[in-house]
Amino acid sequence: MPIEKVIVLEDDQIVRKNLENCLRRRRYDVASASTLAAAQDYLNKDNFDVIFLDVRLPDGDGTDLLKAIQSRPQKPLVVITTGFGSVESAVECMKNGAFDYLIKPFSNEQIEITLRKAEEFNQLLKVNHYLSQDNEESNQVLLGASGSIESLRQLIRKVARTQATVLIQGESGTGKELVARALYRESPRAQAPFIKVNCAAIPENLIESEFFGHEKGAFTGALNKREGRFELAHGGTILLDEISEISPNVQAKLLRVLQERELERVGGNRTIKVDVRVIATTNRNLEQSVEKKEFRQDLFFRLNVVPIHVSPLREHKEDVAGLAEEFIRRYTRKHGVHVRGFSDDALKVLSNHSWPGNVRELQNVVERAVILCGESGVLEPETLGLNRSDSSSSASAPATDAPASPNGGPPTLAELEKRHILAVLEHCKGNRTHAARVLDVSIRTLRNKLHEYNGTQAGAESEEGEVVQSQG
Repeated sequence: MPIEKVIVLEDDQIVRKNLENCLRRRRYDVASASTLAAAQDYLNKDNFDVIFLDVRLPDGDGTDLLKAIQSRPQKPLVVITTGFGSVESAVECMKNGAFDYLIKPFSNEQIEITLRKAEEFNQLLKVNHYLSQDNEESNQVLLGASGSIESLRQLIRKVARTQATVLIQGESGTGKELVARALYRESPRAQAPFIKVNCAAIPENLIESEFFGHEKGAFTGALNKREGRFELAHGGTILLDEISEISPNVQAKLLRVLQERELERVGGNRTIKVDVRVIATTNRNLEQSVEKKEFRQDLFFRLNVVPIHVSPLREHKEDVAGLAEEFIRRYTRKHGVHVRGFSDDALKVLSNHSWPGNVRELQNVVERAVILCGESGVLEPETLGLNRSDSSSSASAPATDAPASPNGGPPTLAELEKRHILAVLEHCKGNRTHAARVLDVSIRTLRNKLHEYNGTQAGAESEEGEVVQSQG
């Protein structure tokens, strides 16, 4: 994270002025103080990133302020400066929370090294706090042995070593985030941050702040300065999940970041340079969204440098059995139960099912089956909870038998997507929350899709978990 605001607490006027000038040349906001009381007044009014703290001061000992700072929710990094240094004093200060310890007189080069270390340490703290909230999927890998999955792996290996922006498209539940994580793990940035933003899950009035951060007082509730996800990802990779869901206003600002690699926080006027690799995912056809004026064409071109398409599970059904076995191993460990495997009939049902929710649906089916498995330890068709007649009919009907488009030709991707969404909604008995989970989209995304279909669903608007009646 960039260092912005610094306090210099030093009673020696010459040392204080030299340090101020050194910091201002590097475009930091510098507050100057010669007493503990003045420095405490600054800290009570604003948040600072670093404080250069002298030990011997007219109104007390600087180490007392060092100890007091450690209890602050937004505490600056403390660099102790003293002309009476000793090993014992340095060790004691570091135990009490000091970031660094400088003995006067110090050079500009020493200050530069300290500030560079502070910026790296500050980013490490912020990223670790963010990643501690990440979910269990962060360690999962792309599974499958079919030709299409192997081709996808080869493409990932080829693209990963570049710095190119990547747009991953595919139906919900196909594993687009796993592809993004594979690109990150095999890239030169693998040791740098990987920051994910679920664009559909963030309220529209907050997404700009999530992307770019905000200054203290920028809006009601902005009690402290906050770094955005792009700043957290500096030096690494940012994943913009469901990129199609951001508003036109944010699209314009995102375009500037992709073009110039710089941003301003909400409520701020400081330009912040960022070095990030951008990976975006979407379950929509963005070219159609561009044609409908729902998505900026120039932003689409910026994102679509390297397009990657993830195939739906129905196009590589030979992977179903292997995926299901892996999910058994995963969920028996998670839930602490014993399951031996699938019966032959259960494997047939799995193979015949059309999997409208793709790998995510298969994952949910296996987890439920593992939990409900009987004492025999064998998963039977009844445990899977899939309709055997529907599975058989879907297997016997080839893709070319899909209903034709109203214009007499084959159905468009948009028409297939509509049928798929409505089929999942019907499968979930009209429960939007369940359907959204199977589709791996947000409630808002599902609601927007249903509104687009003009009469394809009936039922009053209600909160999450509502049940609606779908009509094909």
